[in-house]
Order: sequence, then structure tokens, then C-alpha cells
Amino acid sequence: MIDGPYFVLTVLGVLGTGLVAGAFFAFSAFVMRALAALPPAQGVAAMNAINVSAVQPAFMLLFVGSAVLCAVIAVVTFVLWPDQGTVELLVGSALYLFGTFGVTVLANVPRNDALARLDPGTAEAAAYWPSYVREWTGWNHVRMVASAGAAVAYVLALT
Repeated sequence: MIDGPYFVLTVLGVLGTGLVAGAFFAFSAFVMRALAALPPAQGVAAMNAINVSAVQPAFMLLFVGSAVLCAVIAVVTFVLWPDQGTVELLVGSALYLFGTFGVTVLANVPRNDALARLDPGTAEAAAYWPSYVREWTGWNHVRMVASAGAAVAYVLALT
């Protein structure tokens, strides 16, 4: 069984990746649906406001801190190569680092940046909004599943 500081790292990994999964679940389950139901100008303006407010210390500490923690868990796992939980720890780290953090950087943030460049009341914004909602939400589903999968993998490593 995993113990000592390694146990604490793994428990923190469960908490961090699980909390991020919950935030992404909320967006996939109801936030994006509510925004999509608004007229495009209001949806674009609301999403832009959300994207600005998301880059604040509490969420960034959780989101980026979980990525750092997952990287530390992966490195420690490679160095110590424990008798139990090795596969689960490495899978959990990979899921979060690639499926959550990587997808955010490569798929969601570029869409957020493109949306931010548009004036919400323009025809261009209205035309972009439906594809933004569909694509951004699809990638958010990936992030949600990857984060939840990372949390489950870390829990399995503890058992």
C-alpha cells in the first residue's frame, strides 16, 4: 500500500483532479446549455465574462496546481516504482496532463481567444457562436472525463 508523503500526494491528486472534473461537469451538464439558449450576443458576452473570471487565483491554483501535482506523482512513480499502484498512478497522471491540461491548452483556450476577439453584437459573433458552443462543449466533455478518470485511477492506486 502507498504510504507516507506519497500517500498524501496521491490523496491530493484525487481531490484536485476530482474538483476539476466537477467544475467541468457543471459546464457540460448545464452552463453551456444555458448559454446556448441565450441570444448569440448575450451568450458570447456571458462566455467572455466567464472566461475572464476563470483566470483568477482560486481556479488557476486548482487547475494548474493539479497539473503540477500530477507531474510530480508521475516523476515520483518513475523514480520509486512502487510494488502496487504504479499503473494506476501513471494512468491518472497521463489522463490529467494530456486529457485535461493538454486539451485545455490546445482546444478550449484557442476557442476562448477567438471568441474574445469578437464583438458580441456583430454578425460574425452570431455566426461563430453555434460552432463555438458545440466544439468547446465537446472538448469540455473530454476534459471532464479525463479529470474524473484521473481521480478514479488515483483512488484505485490507494486501494
